[in-house]
Amino acid sequence: MMRKTLRALVGAFVVQGLILTAGCTMKPVSAVDTAGNIDQKLRQKLAANNMKAIEKPQVDPAKAELGRLLFWDKILSGNKNISCATCHLPEAATSDALTLPVGEGGVGKMTNRYPAKEREAEFKFVRRNSPDLFNRGEFLTMFWDGRVMKRKEDGSFLAPFSRELPEDHDIWSPANRLLPKGLDNALAAQAMFPPTSVDEMKGLSHATTLGKLGDHERKAIWSELINRVLQYDAYRQMLAKAYPDVDPKDYSFVHAANALAAFQIEAFTLTDAPFDMYLRGDDNALSEAQKRGGLLFYGKANCASCHTGYLLTDQVFHNRVVPQLGPGKGALPGGGADGTWDGGRSGVTGWYKDAYKFRTPPLRNVAKTGPWMHDGTFATLESAVRHQLDPIASARMYDPTLHLAKRYQETFHPHQTEEIISYAKKGGEISVIKLTDSEVSDLVAFLESLTSPQVDMLPYVTPKKVPSGLPVED
Repeated sequence: MMRKTLRALVGAFVVQGLILTAGCTMKPVSAVDTAGNIDQKLRQKLAANNMKAIEKPQVDPAKAELGRLLFWDKILSGNKNISCATCHLPEAATSDALTLPVGEGGVGKMTNRYPAKEREAEFKFVRRNSPDLFNRGEFLTMFWDGRVMKRKEDGSFLAPFSRELPEDHDIWSPANRLLPKGLDNALAAQAMFPPTSVDEMKGLSHATTLGKLGDHERKAIWSELINRVLQYDAYRQMLAKAYPDVDPKDYSFVHAANALAAFQIEAFTLTDAPFDMYLRGDDNALSEAQKRGGLLFYGKANCASCHTGYLLTDQVFHNRVVPQLGPGKGALPGGGADGTWDGGRSGVTGWYKDAYKFRTPPLRNVAKTGPWMHDGTFATLESAVRHQLDPIASARMYDPTLHLAKRYQETFHPHQTEEIISYAKKGGEISVIKLTDSEVSDLVAFLESLTSPQVDMLPYVTPKKVPSGLPVED
Protein backbone atom coordinates (compact mmCIF):
# COMPACT_ATOMS: atom_id res chain seq x y z
CA MET A 1 0.00 0.00 0.00
CA MET A 2 2.82 2.41 0.90
CA ARG A 3 4.60 1.62 -2.39
CA LYS A 4 1.43 2.42 -4.34
CA THR A 5 1.02 5.70 -2.43
CA LEU A 6 4.65 6.70 -3.05
CA ARG A 7 4.35 5.81 -6.74
CA ALA A 8 1.20 7.91 -6.95
CA LEU A 9 2.91 10.86 -5.28
CA VAL A 10 5.87 10.70 -7.66
CA GLY A 11 3.43 10.48 -10.56
CA ALA A 12 1.65 13.55 -9.29
CA PHE A 13 4.91 15.47 -9.22
CA VAL A 14 5.65 14.42 -12.82
CA VAL A 15 2.16 15.42 -13.93
CA GLN A 16 2.79 18.86 -12.43
CA GLY A 17 6.06 19.12 -14.41
CA LEU A 18 8.33 18.44 -11.41
CA ILE A 19 10.95 15.80 -10.65
CA LEU A 20 12.00 14.71 -7.15
CA THR A 21 15.74 14.41 -6.62
CA ALA A 22 17.67 12.72 -3.84
CA GLY A 23 18.16 16.07 -2.14
CA CYS A 24 14.44 16.84 -2.40
CA THR A 25 15.26 19.64 -4.91
CA MET A 26 12.45 20.16 -7.41
CA LYS A 27 13.05 21.50 -10.97
CA PRO A 28 10.43 22.14 -13.65
CA VAL A 29 10.83 19.56 -16.38
CA SER A 30 9.49 22.03 -18.91
CA ALA A 31 12.27 24.53 -18.11
CA VAL A 32 14.98 21.90 -18.58
CA ASP A 33 13.47 20.71 -21.83
CA THR A 34 12.94 24.25 -23.13
CA ALA A 35 16.55 25.26 -22.46
CA GLY A 36 17.82 22.32 -24.48
CA ASN A 37 15.25 22.71 -27.22
CA ILE A 38 15.80 26.43 -27.76
CA ASP A 39 19.53 25.95 -28.32
CA GLN A 40 18.90 23.07 -30.69
CA LYS A 41 16.31 25.05 -32.66
CA LEU A 42 18.41 28.21 -32.78
CA ARG A 43 21.54 26.39 -33.87
CA GLN A 44 19.55 24.69 -36.62
CA LYS A 45 18.37 28.11 -37.81
CA LEU A 46 21.91 29.50 -37.69
CA ALA A 47 23.28 26.56 -39.66
CA ALA A 48 20.53 26.92 -42.28
CA ASN A 49 21.54 30.57 -42.69
CA ASN A 50 25.27 29.74 -42.93
CA MET A 51 26.04 31.89 -39.93
CA LYS A 52 29.55 32.10 -38.55
CA ALA A 53 31.40 34.29 -36.08
CA ILE A 54 33.22 37.40 -37.28
CA GLU A 55 36.93 36.89 -37.90
CA LYS A 56 39.42 39.74 -38.03
CA PRO A 57 41.19 40.25 -41.38
CA GLN A 58 44.94 40.79 -41.33
CA VAL A 59 46.18 44.28 -42.22
CA ASP A 60 49.61 45.85 -42.55
CA PRO A 61 50.38 47.55 -39.19
CA ALA A 62 52.31 50.34 -40.92
CA LYS A 63 49.34 51.15 -43.14
CA ALA A 64 46.97 51.03 -40.19
CA GLU A 65 49.09 53.45 -38.12
CA LEU A 66 49.33 55.89 -41.03
CA GLY A 67 45.57 55.64 -41.46
CA ARG A 68 44.98 56.22 -37.75
CA LEU A 69 46.68 59.60 -37.83
CA LEU A 70 45.07 60.60 -41.12
CA PHE A 71 41.66 59.65 -39.71
CA TRP A 72 42.01 62.37 -37.04
CA ASP A 73 43.98 64.92 -39.05
CA LYS A 74 42.01 67.96 -40.20
CA ILE A 75 44.60 68.51 -42.90
CA LEU A 76 42.29 66.43 -45.13
CA SER A 77 39.54 69.08 -45.02
CA GLY A 78 39.33 72.19 -47.13
CA ASN A 79 39.38 74.65 -44.26
CA LYS A 80 41.38 72.39 -41.92
CA ASN A 81 38.51 72.32 -39.44
CA ILE A 82 37.05 68.79 -39.69
CA SER A 83 38.41 65.25 -39.85
CA CYS A 84 37.03 61.81 -40.67
CA ALA A 85 36.70 61.22 -36.92
CA THR A 86 34.37 64.19 -36.48
CA CYS A 87 31.48 62.17 -37.90
CA HIS A 88 32.88 58.73 -36.98
CA LEU A 89 33.93 59.03 -33.35
CA PRO A 90 34.90 55.93 -31.37
CA GLU A 91 33.00 57.26 -28.36
CA ALA A 92 29.85 57.43 -30.54
CA ALA A 93 30.27 53.84 -31.79
CA THR A 94 32.05 55.10 -34.95
CA SER A 95 29.21 57.46 -35.88
CA ASP A 96 28.30 60.86 -34.42
CA ALA A 97 25.10 60.20 -32.40
CA LEU A 98 23.25 62.72 -34.59
CA THR A 99 20.16 62.22 -36.74
CA LEU A 100 21.88 64.09 -39.58
CA PRO A 101 25.51 65.23 -39.32
CA VAL A 102 26.72 68.76 -38.80
CA GLY A 103 29.58 68.66 -41.26
CA GLU A 104 32.02 71.30 -42.48
CA GLY A 105 31.64 74.56 -40.62
CA GLY A 106 30.42 72.98 -37.40
CA VAL A 107 31.90 73.25 -33.92
CA GLY A 108 31.78 70.77 -31.04
CA LYS A 109 31.13 67.06 -31.31
CA MET A 110 28.33 64.52 -31.23
CA THR A 111 25.04 65.93 -29.86
CA ASN A 112 26.86 69.14 -28.88
CA ARG A 113 27.92 69.88 -32.47
CA TYR A 114 26.32 72.93 -34.06
CA PRO A 115 27.15 75.24 -36.98
CA ALA A 116 29.60 78.01 -36.15
CA LYS A 117 27.78 81.32 -35.65
CA GLU A 118 29.34 82.89 -38.72
CA ARG A 119 28.13 79.94 -40.81
CA GLU A 120 24.53 79.70 -39.58
CA ALA A 121 23.02 81.59 -42.53
CA GLU A 122 24.45 79.17 -45.11
CA PHE A 123 24.34 76.00 -43.00
CA LYS A 124 22.45 72.85 -43.91
CA PHE A 125 22.68 69.36 -42.44
CA VAL A 126 24.61 66.66 -44.27
CA ARG A 127 21.99 64.80 -46.27
CA ARG A 128 22.18 61.32 -44.74
CA ASN A 129 22.88 59.74 -41.38
CA SER A 130 26.54 59.05 -40.70
CA PRO A 131 26.87 55.24 -40.80
CA ASP A 132 28.97 53.24 -38.40
CA LEU A 133 32.25 51.69 -39.60
CA PHE A 134 32.14 48.29 -37.92
CA ASN A 135 33.37 45.24 -39.85
CA ARG A 136 33.46 47.09 -43.17
CA GLY A 137 36.61 45.42 -44.49
CA GLU A 138 34.68 42.73 -46.37
CA PHE A 139 31.88 44.91 -47.70
CA LEU A 140 31.29 45.02 -51.44
CA THR A 141 29.26 48.22 -51.49
CA MET A 142 29.53 51.52 -49.66
CA PHE A 143 27.17 54.42 -48.94
CA TRP A 144 23.43 54.22 -48.40
CA ASP A 145 22.85 54.32 -52.17
CA GLY A 146 25.71 51.98 -53.09
CA ARG A 147 27.56 54.44 -55.29
CA VAL A 148 30.77 52.62 -54.43
CA MET A 149 30.37 49.08 -55.63
CA LYS A 150 31.86 45.63 -55.98
CA ARG A 151 35.46 45.53 -57.21
CA LYS A 152 36.38 44.12 -60.62
CA GLU A 153 39.49 42.01 -61.10
CA ASP A 154 41.25 44.92 -62.78
CA GLY A 155 40.86 47.03 -59.63
CA SER A 156 37.96 49.22 -60.75
CA PHE A 157 34.54 49.34 -59.16
CA LEU A 158 31.43 47.93 -60.79
CA ALA A 159 27.89 49.25 -60.68
CA PRO A 160 25.38 47.95 -59.92
CA PHE A 161 25.34 45.33 -57.19
CA SER A 162 21.66 44.47 -57.14
CA ARG A 163 19.40 41.46 -57.32
CA GLU A 164 17.35 43.07 -60.09
CA LEU A 165 20.16 43.79 -62.54
CA PRO A 166 22.71 41.52 -64.25
CA GLU A 167 26.32 41.69 -63.07
CA ASP A 168 27.57 42.85 -66.49
CA HIS A 169 25.05 45.68 -66.88
CA ASP A 170 27.13 48.85 -67.06
CA ILE A 171 25.22 51.68 -65.40
CA TRP A 172 26.56 55.14 -64.70
CA SER A 173 27.99 55.46 -61.23
CA PRO A 174 30.12 58.18 -59.66
CA ALA A 175 32.46 55.46 -58.40
CA ASN A 176 32.67 53.70 -61.75
CA ARG A 177 33.52 56.88 -63.63
CA LEU A 178 35.80 58.70 -61.24
CA LEU A 179 37.75 56.39 -58.96
CA PRO A 180 41.38 55.66 -59.84
CA LYS A 181 42.82 52.15 -59.77
CA GLY A 182 44.88 50.70 -56.96
CA LEU A 183 42.33 50.86 -54.15
CA ASP A 184 42.53 47.87 -51.82
CA ASN A 185 38.81 47.44 -51.19
CA ALA A 186 35.43 49.18 -51.19
CA LEU A 187 36.20 50.75 -47.80
CA ALA A 188 39.23 52.48 -49.30
CA ALA A 189 37.10 53.58 -52.25
CA GLN A 190 34.61 55.12 -49.85
CA ALA A 191 37.38 57.15 -48.20
CA MET A 192 37.97 59.00 -51.48
CA PHE A 193 34.63 60.81 -51.36
CA PRO A 194 34.05 62.78 -48.11
CA PRO A 195 37.05 65.12 -48.67
CA THR A 196 35.51 66.10 -52.02
CA SER A 197 32.10 67.07 -50.57
CA VAL A 198 31.38 70.72 -49.87
CA ASP A 199 29.06 69.79 -46.99
CA GLU A 200 31.18 67.07 -45.44
CA MET A 201 34.87 68.08 -45.54
CA LYS A 202 35.84 70.30 -48.47
CA GLY A 203 33.80 73.35 -47.60
CA LEU A 204 33.45 76.59 -49.50
CA SER A 205 36.30 79.04 -49.14
CA HIS A 206 38.40 81.03 -51.55
CA ALA A 207 41.15 81.17 -48.95
CA THR A 208 42.32 77.63 -49.76
CA THR A 209 43.03 75.76 -52.97
CA LEU A 210 40.53 73.06 -52.04
CA GLY A 211 37.80 75.59 -51.33
CA LYS A 212 38.15 77.03 -54.82
CA LEU A 213 37.63 73.63 -56.44
CA GLY A 214 34.17 72.32 -57.25
CA ASP A 215 32.95 69.01 -55.82
CA HIS A 216 33.18 67.49 -59.31
CA GLU A 217 36.89 68.35 -59.65
CA ARG A 218 37.85 65.24 -57.72
CA LYS A 219 41.18 64.50 -59.37
CA ALA A 220 42.43 68.00 -58.54
CA ILE A 221 41.12 67.70 -54.96
CA TRP A 222 42.86 64.35 -54.41
CA SER A 223 46.10 65.76 -55.81
CA GLU A 224 45.93 68.77 -53.46
CA LEU A 225 45.20 66.50 -50.49
CA ILE A 226 48.21 64.23 -50.97
CA ASN A 227 50.40 67.31 -51.51
CA ARG A 228 49.24 68.63 -48.17
CA VAL A 229 50.08 65.33 -46.48
CA LEU A 230 53.54 65.25 -48.07
CA GLN A 231 54.42 68.60 -46.49
CA TYR A 232 55.14 66.77 -43.22
CA ASP A 233 58.25 64.68 -42.59
CA ALA A 234 56.35 62.32 -40.30
CA TYR A 235 53.84 61.48 -43.02
CA ARG A 236 56.55 61.02 -45.65
CA GLN A 237 58.35 58.57 -43.35
CA MET A 238 55.14 56.68 -42.61
CA LEU A 239 54.25 56.46 -46.30
CA ALA A 240 57.71 55.06 -47.04
CA LYS A 241 57.25 52.44 -44.32
CA ALA A 242 53.73 51.52 -45.42
CA TYR A 243 54.61 51.45 -49.14
CA PRO A 244 58.29 50.47 -49.41
CA ASP A 245 57.96 49.52 -53.07
CA VAL A 246 56.39 52.80 -54.19
CA ASP A 247 58.52 55.64 -55.55
CA PRO A 248 57.74 58.77 -53.45
CA LYS A 249 56.99 60.71 -56.62
CA ASP A 250 54.13 58.27 -57.26
CA TYR A 251 52.34 58.78 -53.97
CA SER A 252 48.67 59.64 -54.50
CA PHE A 253 45.57 59.97 -52.37
CA VAL A 254 44.89 56.31 -53.15
CA HIS A 255 47.71 55.44 -50.75
CA ALA A 256 46.11 57.59 -48.05
CA ALA A 257 42.71 55.99 -48.69
CA ASN A 258 44.16 52.48 -48.44
CA ALA A 259 45.77 53.43 -45.14
CA LEU A 260 42.50 54.86 -43.83
CA ALA A 261 40.78 51.59 -44.73
CA ALA A 262 43.50 49.53 -43.04
CA PHE A 263 43.09 51.50 -39.82
CA GLN A 264 39.30 51.12 -39.83
CA ILE A 265 39.57 47.37 -40.43
CA GLU A 266 42.10 46.99 -37.63
CA ALA A 267 40.32 49.18 -35.09
CA PHE A 268 36.67 48.56 -35.87
CA THR A 269 36.47 44.86 -36.68
CA LEU A 270 35.17 43.49 -33.38
CA THR A 271 34.84 39.75 -32.95
CA ASP A 272 33.69 39.15 -29.39
CA ALA A 273 29.99 40.05 -29.25
CA PRO A 274 27.93 37.55 -27.21
CA PHE A 275 26.40 36.38 -30.47
CA ASP A 276 29.87 35.57 -31.82
CA MET A 277 30.64 33.66 -28.63
CA TYR A 278 27.43 31.69 -29.11
CA LEU A 279 28.35 30.97 -32.72
CA ARG A 280 31.65 29.59 -31.47
CA GLY A 281 29.79 27.11 -29.27
CA ASP A 282 29.15 28.81 -25.92
CA ASP A 283 25.50 28.10 -25.08
CA ASN A 284 25.69 30.42 -22.08
CA ALA A 285 26.73 33.47 -24.11
CA LEU A 286 23.10 34.42 -24.79
CA SER A 287 20.28 34.89 -22.32
CA GLU A 288 17.01 33.00 -22.78
CA ALA A 289 15.36 36.21 -24.03
CA GLN A 290 18.14 36.70 -26.59
CA LYS A 291 17.75 33.12 -27.78
CA ARG A 292 14.02 33.58 -28.18
CA GLY A 293 14.76 36.78 -30.08
CA GLY A 294 17.20 34.89 -32.29
CA LEU A 295 14.48 32.39 -33.19
CA LEU A 296 12.22 35.30 -34.12
CA PHE A 297 14.99 36.99 -36.13
CA TYR A 298 15.57 33.84 -38.17
CA GLY A 299 11.91 32.86 -38.19
CA LYS A 300 8.62 34.63 -37.64
CA ALA A 301 10.00 38.19 -37.77
CA ASN A 302 11.72 37.44 -41.12
CA CYS A 303 14.64 39.79 -40.36
CA ALA A 304 17.15 37.40 -41.92
CA SER A 305 15.56 37.75 -45.36
CA CYS A 306 17.56 41.00 -45.72
CA HIS A 307 19.99 40.91 -42.80
CA THR A 308 21.81 37.88 -44.16
CA GLY A 309 25.19 36.27 -43.56
CA TYR A 310 27.65 36.98 -40.79
CA LEU A 311 27.74 40.68 -41.76
CA LEU A 312 23.95 40.74 -41.24
CA THR A 313 23.22 42.58 -44.48
CA ASP A 314 22.51 41.42 -48.02
CA GLN A 315 24.13 44.69 -49.25
CA VAL A 316 21.10 45.11 -51.50
CA PHE A 317 18.68 48.04 -51.73
CA HIS A 318 15.14 48.09 -50.36
CA ASN A 319 12.34 50.59 -49.85
CA ARG A 320 11.35 50.30 -46.19
CA VAL A 321 9.10 53.40 -46.26
CA VAL A 322 11.40 55.50 -44.10
CA PRO A 323 10.03 59.02 -43.51
CA GLN A 324 12.18 61.66 -45.22
CA LEU A 325 14.12 64.18 -43.15
CA GLY A 326 16.61 66.86 -44.01
CA PRO A 327 17.80 68.39 -47.26
CA GLY A 328 17.75 65.15 -49.26
CA LYS A 329 19.98 64.40 -52.23
CA GLY A 330 18.14 66.49 -54.82
CA ALA A 331 15.54 65.78 -57.51
CA LEU A 332 14.31 62.29 -58.31
CA PRO A 333 14.09 60.98 -61.89
CA GLY A 334 11.25 63.09 -63.25
CA GLY A 335 10.17 64.70 -59.98
CA GLY A 336 10.95 66.02 -56.52
CA ALA A 337 12.00 69.41 -57.83
CA ASP A 338 12.01 71.15 -54.44
CA GLY A 339 15.37 69.50 -53.68
CA THR A 340 14.37 67.94 -50.37
CA TRP A 341 13.64 64.50 -51.82
CA ASP A 342 16.01 61.57 -51.55
CA GLY A 343 15.60 58.88 -54.17
CA GLY A 344 18.24 56.65 -52.66
CA ARG A 345 19.46 54.02 -55.13
CA SER A 346 17.69 55.68 -58.07
CA GLY A 347 20.13 58.57 -57.77
CA VAL A 348 22.86 56.16 -58.88
CA THR A 349 21.02 54.01 -61.42
CA GLY A 350 18.53 56.57 -62.75
CA TRP A 351 15.83 53.89 -62.64
CA TYR A 352 12.35 54.61 -61.27
CA LYS A 353 12.09 51.15 -59.74
CA ASP A 354 15.05 51.98 -57.48
CA ALA A 355 13.38 55.09 -56.06
CA TYR A 356 13.55 55.34 -52.24
CA LYS A 357 15.62 52.19 -51.93
CA PHE A 358 18.57 52.19 -49.54
CA ARG A 359 21.13 49.54 -48.72
CA THR A 360 20.28 47.14 -45.92
CA PRO A 361 22.32 48.34 -42.93
CA PRO A 362 24.49 45.80 -41.11
CA LEU A 363 23.45 45.04 -37.54
CA ARG A 364 26.72 44.43 -35.74
CA ASN A 365 26.77 46.64 -32.63
CA VAL A 366 23.42 48.03 -33.77
CA ALA A 367 22.23 48.80 -30.25
CA LYS A 368 24.97 51.44 -30.05
CA THR A 369 24.76 52.97 -33.53
CA GLY A 370 21.58 55.05 -33.41
CA PRO A 371 19.77 57.12 -34.48
CA TRP A 372 18.63 54.55 -37.02
CA MET A 373 17.73 54.51 -40.75
CA HIS A 374 19.38 56.37 -43.64
CA ASP A 375 18.31 59.74 -42.26
CA GLY A 376 18.35 58.96 -38.55
CA THR A 377 14.55 58.83 -38.36
CA PHE A 378 14.22 56.76 -35.18
CA ALA A 379 15.79 57.55 -31.84
CA THR A 380 15.39 54.14 -30.21
CA LEU A 381 16.19 50.66 -31.43
CA GLU A 382 12.73 49.45 -30.43
CA SER A 383 11.02 52.13 -32.55
CA ALA A 384 13.20 51.14 -35.52
CA VAL A 385 12.23 47.49 -35.03
CA ARG A 386 8.53 48.32 -34.77
CA HIS A 387 8.73 50.34 -37.98
CA GLN A 388 10.12 47.32 -39.82
CA LEU A 389 7.20 45.19 -38.66
CA ASP A 390 4.62 47.47 -40.29
CA PRO A 391 6.44 50.14 -42.34
CA ILE A 392 3.43 51.74 -44.02
CA ALA A 393 1.41 52.22 -40.85
CA SER A 394 4.50 53.43 -39.02
CA ALA A 395 5.32 56.00 -41.72
CA ARG A 396 1.78 57.34 -41.76
CA MET A 397 1.75 57.75 -37.98
CA TYR A 398 5.27 59.20 -37.75
CA ASP A 399 5.47 62.05 -35.25
CA PRO A 400 8.81 63.88 -35.36
CA THR A 401 8.28 65.29 -31.87
CA LEU A 402 8.47 61.74 -30.49
CA HIS A 403 11.63 60.72 -32.32
CA LEU A 404 13.75 63.78 -33.08
CA ALA A 405 15.69 66.45 -31.25
CA LYS A 406 14.02 69.83 -31.69
CA ARG A 407 16.50 71.08 -34.28
CA TYR A 408 15.54 68.23 -36.63
CA GLN A 409 11.76 68.29 -36.21
CA GLU A 410 11.12 70.97 -38.81
CA THR A 411 13.19 69.07 -41.40
CA PHE A 412 10.52 66.33 -41.65
CA HIS A 413 8.73 66.30 -45.03
CA PRO A 414 5.34 64.61 -44.48
CA HIS A 415 4.15 65.46 -48.01
CA GLN A 416 6.62 62.89 -49.36
CA THR A 417 5.34 59.95 -47.34
CA GLU A 418 2.55 58.78 -49.65
CA GLU A 419 4.80 58.77 -52.70
CA ILE A 420 7.41 56.71 -50.85
CA ILE A 421 4.60 54.30 -49.90
CA SER A 422 3.36 54.08 -53.49
CA TYR A 423 6.80 53.00 -54.73
CA ALA A 424 7.07 50.47 -51.92
CA LYS A 425 3.74 48.94 -52.93
CA LYS A 426 4.87 48.75 -56.55
CA GLY A 427 7.98 46.88 -55.44
CA GLY A 428 5.89 44.34 -53.55
CA GLU A 429 8.38 44.04 -50.69
CA ILE A 430 6.22 45.31 -47.84
CA SER A 431 4.34 42.96 -45.55
CA VAL A 432 2.97 43.25 -42.03
CA ILE A 433 4.48 41.07 -39.30
CA LYS A 434 2.56 40.83 -36.04
CA LEU A 435 4.55 40.36 -32.85
CA THR A 436 3.48 40.71 -29.25
CA ASP A 437 5.15 43.28 -27.02
CA SER A 438 6.99 40.41 -25.35
CA GLU A 439 8.27 39.17 -28.70
CA VAL A 440 9.43 42.66 -29.67
CA SER A 441 11.30 42.82 -26.38
CA ASP A 442 12.97 39.48 -27.13
CA LEU A 443 13.90 40.61 -30.63
CA VAL A 444 15.52 43.79 -29.27
CA ALA A 445 17.35 41.67 -26.70
CA PHE A 446 18.77 39.54 -29.51
CA LEU A 447 19.92 42.65 -31.37
CA GLU A 448 21.66 43.79 -28.19
CA SER A 449 23.61 40.51 -28.19
CA LEU A 450 25.32 41.71 -31.37
CA THR A 451 27.24 44.35 -29.39
CA SER A 452 30.90 43.73 -28.64
CA PRO A 453 32.04 44.81 -25.15
CA GLN A 454 34.93 46.56 -26.90
CA VAL A 455 32.60 49.24 -28.28
CA ASP A 456 32.79 51.19 -25.03
CA MET A 457 36.60 50.95 -24.97
CA LEU A 458 37.29 52.27 -28.48
CA PRO A 459 38.40 55.79 -27.54
CA TYR A 460 41.84 54.32 -26.82
CA VAL A 461 42.56 54.44 -30.58
CA THR A 462 42.37 58.26 -30.60
CA PRO A 463 45.85 59.81 -31.04
CA LYS A 464 46.99 62.61 -28.75
CA LYS A 465 48.37 64.57 -31.68
CA VAL A 466 48.75 64.39 -35.45
CA PRO A 467 51.67 65.37 -37.72
CA SER A 468 49.99 68.54 -39.03
CA GLY A 469 49.80 69.93 -35.51
CA LEU A 470 46.10 70.72 -35.98
CA PRO A 471 43.88 70.03 -32.95
CA VAL A 472 42.61 66.48 -32.68
CA GLU A 473 39.50 67.39 -30.69
CA ASP A 474 36.55 69.18 -32.26
